[in-house]
Amino acid sequence: MLTLVVRRLGLLVIVLFGLSVLLFAWVRALPGDPARALLGEKATPAGIAAVTERYGFDQPVWQQYATYVGRLLHGDLGASINTGEPVVQTFTERFPATVELAVAALVLAVVVGIPLGYLAARRRGGWLDHLVVGGSLLGVVVPVFFLAVVLKYLLAIQLGWFPTSGRQDARIDATHVTNFYVLDGLLTREWDASWDALVHLVLPALALGSIPLAIIVRITRASVLDVLGDDHVRTAQAKGLSRGVVSRRHVLRNALLPVSTTLGLQAGALLSGAVLTETVFSINGIGSYLFDAVTQLDYPVLQGFILFIAVVYALVNLAVDVSYGFIDPRVRVS
Repeated sequence: MLTLVVRRLGLLVIVLFGLSVLLFAWVRALPGDPARALLGEKATPAGIAAVTERYGFDQPVWQQYATYVGRLLHGDLGASINTGEPVVQTFTERFPATVELAVAALVLAVVVGIPLGYLAARRRGGWLDHLVVGGSLLGVVVPVFFLAVVLKYLLAIQLGWFPTSGRQDARIDATHVTNFYVLDGLLTREWDASWDALVHLVLPALALGSIPLAIIVRITRASVLDVLGDDHVRTAQAKGLSRGVVSRRHVLRNALLPVSTTLGLQAGALLSGAVLTETVFSINGIGSYLFDAVTQLDYPVLQGFILFIAVVYALVNLAVDVSYGFIDPRVRVS
């Protein structure tokens, strides 16, 4: 297992190098001029030339890339062209909000999706199965931003059950240690702050987790149905083992392998797809920051965000590969 981890981490370095080359070329191939985008209507030839020289855009591309890689090796993602702030600093301040939202959405999808998928498979053809399958189809086709707006209007504005926006009530004097508001409240024993942050997460997590929930339900259902037809399950039932033992040891354990793969893919997708949800609920995460970077051709921010997501994808999928051995010891990951 240790060999697998070391080998995958070594491969990650190679992948990130290749990605940095492609990313550097792609960002600079985007239409528009970052200097002109930064200056806006006040752009003059002299001003454009000054900005271009300040950020090194007048240098040869290979030299710009060499400078970029040199900074990257020292953990420096550069400074935002738009704000002038270091990208790492802004990520440290904003990304916890996005991670917290993505984790909440993923937990919701797992806690609800796996049991629903399992129950639908065990009651195949029944009313629960039809209801779960129909609901999962609806969850896939309804756009996240539309669902977010509907949830906000019905449950927050009309019924007042949940907050309409933000991560925490501004009237709460909370201590922020890690910028993960729920975790901060637990660490500092400010239970009201932690609970308030958790309540603020409910609606955004429901909206963002709708698609992963639907996918996990369908994958779990299909996987359980496939395992139920295996010989070892019928043999366990013939031996007189209780339904709970058969379900836990022989059905769920084998059915969770494809579900784990799906979770790995969805975890990275949630981080990169939280932009619209954060916008609807006014969460000061990475969404608005990335939107400004795209519209203003903020190269360092775009490069830093995409590289970070690539690292997250790689590490999450490494964790999924390692988990295979714990879920089913017969599986040997090479």
